[in-house]
Amino acid sequence: MARYIGPKNKLARKVGKDLELTTSAAKLQRRLGVPPGQHGHRGRRRISDYAKQLSEKQRVKWTYGILERQFHRYYRRALKTRGATGEELLRLLERRLDNVLYRLGLTPTRGMARQLITHGHAQVNGNKVTIPSYMTKTGDIITLSARALKIPQVELLAKEKKPTLPDWLSRQAVVGKVERLPKRDDIAADINEQYIVELYSK
Repeated sequence: MARYIGPKNKLARKVGKDLELTTSAAKLQRRLGVPPGQHGHRGRRRISDYAKQLSEKQRVKWTYGILERQFHRYYRRALKTRGATGEELLRLLERRLDNVLYRLGLTPTRGMARQLITHGHAQVNGNKVTIPSYMTKTGDIITLSARALKIPQVELLAKEKKPTLPDWLSRQAVVGKVERLPKRDDIAADINEQYIVELYSK
């Protein structure tokens, strides 16, 4: 399956949630409750359990910007852990380098973070990393190249003295650090990861 390159807000309207794919949040909020398409304003039929499960999986995939095959690999990896499969799946996704750059407030979207990484602008512990799915770990020091920090959108974010960060990350100027691995409480509470587990268990 090819990566989706169409209107990002259309995906958000499909699942009725802001997927943080664009910076135009205000515009999205006005139409978030309206499904995409010509008849979006019409009432929806009763949603089946399968549809709910599929929608939740799609929502998480689109949020983190990954395709089905890679998403399923994360699920299989989560299955091998001792903890709850759904929670471990979300924790793995949170640890991706593209997500960490976004969470550190160094890029406006995960999509831009992926682009900067693949173009060689991300550094982990002083070494260039070009793989967006790189799995960060406790103690990792993360920053962007001097060239990337001159991009207007990045430069504006980098100037924020007190960015809002999750508890498992810290940032001094333009240098971020993974203080600990993310917990379930650090991730969006309205994600129902059990739906995803039930879907893959069929």
